[in-house]
Amino acid sequence: MLQRDAEHKWISTLNDCTKYGSHSEALSLFIQKLRCSSSFGLHHQVFAAVLKSCAALRTTGLGRAFHGCILKLGHIYCHSVSKSLLNMYAKSGALPDCQKLFRQMPTNDPVVWNIVFSGLSGYREYDDQVLHLFNSMRVSNEVKPNLVTFAIALPVYARLGDIDSGKILHSHAIKSGLVAHTLVGNALITMYAKCGLVKQDAFAAFCGIYDKDVVSWNAIIAGFSENNLLDDAFRLFREMLKGPIAPNDSTIVNILPVCSSFTKNVACYLGKEIHCFLLRRTEMGGDVSVCNALASFYLRVGHIDKAESVFQKMESRDLVSWNAIIAGYVANGYWLRALDLFQELLSARMFEPNSATLVSVLSACAHLKNLQVGKVIHGYILRHSSLYANTPVSNALVSFYAKCNDIGAAYQTFLMIPWRDLVSWNSILDAFAECASDAQFQGHLNCMLGEGFRPDFITILAIIRFCIHVSSPVKVKEIHSYCLKAAMLLGDNEPTVVNAIIDAYAKCGKIGYASRIFQNLSRKNLVTFNSMISGYVISGSYDDAFMIFNEMTIRDLTSWNLMVQACAENDCHRQALSLFHELQAQRMRPNAMTVMSILPVCAEMASVYLLRQCHGYAIRACYQDARLTGALIDVYAKCGSIRSAHKLFHLAPVKDLVMFTSMIGGYAMHGMGREALCLFSCMLELGLKPDHVIITAILSSCSHAGLVNEGLKIFDSLETAYGMKPSIEQYSCIVDLLARGGRINDAYSLVAGMSVEANANVWGALLGACRTHHEVGLGCVVADHLFQVEASNVGNYVVISNLYAADARWDSVMEVRKLMRTRDLKKSAGCSWIEVEKRNSVFIAGDCFHPKREIIYSTISTLDQQMKEPFLFDEINMFMYSI
Repeated sequence: MLQRDAEHKWISTLNDCTKYGSHSEALSLFIQKLRCSSSFGLHHQVFAAVLKSCAALRTTGLGRAFHGCILKLGHIYCHSVSKSLLNMYAKSGALPDCQKLFRQMPTNDPVVWNIVFSGLSGYREYDDQVLHLFNSMRVSNEVKPNLVTFAIALPVYARLGDIDSGKILHSHAIKSGLVAHTLVGNALITMYAKCGLVKQDAFAAFCGIYDKDVVSWNAIIAGFSENNLLDDAFRLFREMLKGPIAPNDSTIVNILPVCSSFTKNVACYLGKEIHCFLLRRTEMGGDVSVCNALASFYLRVGHIDKAESVFQKMESRDLVSWNAIIAGYVANGYWLRALDLFQELLSARMFEPNSATLVSVLSACAHLKNLQVGKVIHGYILRHSSLYANTPVSNALVSFYAKCNDIGAAYQTFLMIPWRDLVSWNSILDAFAECASDAQFQGHLNCMLGEGFRPDFITILAIIRFCIHVSSPVKVKEIHSYCLKAAMLLGDNEPTVVNAIIDAYAKCGKIGYASRIFQNLSRKNLVTFNSMISGYVISGSYDDAFMIFNEMTIRDLTSWNLMVQACAENDCHRQALSLFHELQAQRMRPNAMTVMSILPVCAEMASVYLLRQCHGYAIRACYQDARLTGALIDVYAKCGSIRSAHKLFHLAPVKDLVMFTSMIGGYAMHGMGREALCLFSCMLELGLKPDHVIITAILSSCSHAGLVNEGLKIFDSLETAYGMKPSIEQYSCIVDLLARGGRINDAYSLVAGMSVEANANVWGALLGACRTHHEVGLGCVVADHLFQVEASNVGNYVVISNLYAADARWDSVMEVRKLMRTRDLKKSAGCSWIEVEKRNSVFIAGDCFHPKREIIYSTISTLDQQMKEPFLFDEINMFMYSI
């Protein structure tokens, strides 16, 4: 009697362990009992309990041992034991054993069927078997599907996207009278939502549930959210709050991405409300998934500090927490912070980075063009086979190398991808498009099509970028035609693709095509208008650009930047400044591009005061843009403040080729050839490879400073040292260099032997030199060539006329002037201006209307008189010594 009571007590303890999830303890208790008591009876209740623990711990080997023991003891005929054994195989993933045992068992119990359904439905490769088994059950006369059966089968149909079969199953649920049950209704909501039928079918299933629970609300809210029906999702969330069902963790995780989709002010308000709601419910606020969703929400709306605060206050973090913050940093442009946090994750040694982590970090490296860190991550990936075989990670590597301009490494990585998807092809095509590699791009596009991949809108955008880079309007027409035939301009991506086509036509010189597409569009967004304005600005149609700008009801900073740029390029300086002030009055904050758009106005007006205002704004806004710094250096030099340009250049922490080009160009303008050559040498020592622009700048500086030998040395080493062929601009600089040095014949010989046809700049430089050195005969020959390539430039006629006049060839002077009258050419009046006390004073030849003309002319007269007086060196010297 005592022994029986002890056994009952022990079995009760074992059942409690399995009931409360202490499965390892249950198995240890069972094995210990076997070892200690040889007379211990293996009751069927004991096997049912330990098999449940085996299922939970997925210990298939131990479960099979118990199976053998059960067969020997004859407990296999006990229905509860056989079901426990079947459940153990199903949950442990031993599906062949599960199916074999199922065929040996009676099939009149729906629980037995549901156990097998549950096991098979956990694996996509068994989806067909689940459907086959369900049909077998449905036509069987022994057993009928119950609530759990429908709840298991419906998600399989959703996963397969087989909505027709799903609807058939729905009709069976209606006939069985189970459709209004919560479990079945929730499964129906999920199935219809996954198949995109949320507005009618999923919502109807939701309304048909008699007793809705929190899962019902979560399913319909998530369904609307996943189908981008965000207003409906939020409306249902508000309805839920009015009812008796309280939101749970999953509700908050579902609704936060919906809130982030609204305008920033609305999103921030809603996010704040939900955050307060969580703070009042500490059991929800401490949940890791909820904290992850909240941090992701703040990152989506750009509140980095609040996201960091949520992350830092989390009591426990999982890898998703780290990934969310790293991805948020990358999305908001905080790339260095993303790398710092990644380093912190590695130092913590709590989690190994997964594919999502590395995709985000590689994106940060790509934006920073940090090849060193990216290559270290590539090495880490190669050492971990699971990451190496991960296609998204490989795609991120291809994109990283492409953005770092290492196309060779990008291509090698692409070739090593085991299973390429469309993203892989898009990544490599985008790389070839950026470097305008015609043969490579078209060859790989054909390979992609040959492998059966159909281009998506990302592929189309890559093709359009390629067309722009190779400046081929014919190719733009081809891709436009393909988009029309493939109905790619009718879907949700229509504005993106159409905007790109408009931009491509404009940049390839077909502004008429771009305008026709724009006018015929029924649906235009802000980017469409900006694309058309950009096209008109590129083509020089400034009036049309203004017309489109004035039609816009909503404008963003890009719209304003384009119009400021248009005014600056069209010499409408006052209007450009007016637009610059107006956009600030609209409470828009100018960005680096805005400042760069207004800088040409500063240069044209030679206004150091305005330039310093722009520079001060850039400093206060903390713009760390290398292009902006290069532009500021260039404009300081053009405005005559070479010291400011020099100071700004040396203060820049990182100097790129653009900055060196700007500084060398500034030295060239100011005749500081030695300084330019010294800076050029420093650049070469830093390992920067010169391009055609900086070579032209350094040759120009040699020309202005009269450094003939130094300039010729650089020109002669173009092909051997830098692998370049001389451009027409560089020939022009060398001709000017030789001509200024008095080597007129050498300059003419160079022009005669050029590998490319000389343009007006080359002949003009030579003609100017002929005038300076009174080479009338050669000047006539040069003028004939010049008038053939540029007959409408009045300056050329003036130079040759002055050349004849200097040689007293008055008949030739009269002929040139007669030719000018015949061709209706008039010399423009000379114009100059100076900025004094923040105001510009403009002077035009023959103009006598300046308000301070009396003081100006009196001062000029005095200076003229003083310059004509003899220079008394001894008196000046004595005066200096007496000071």
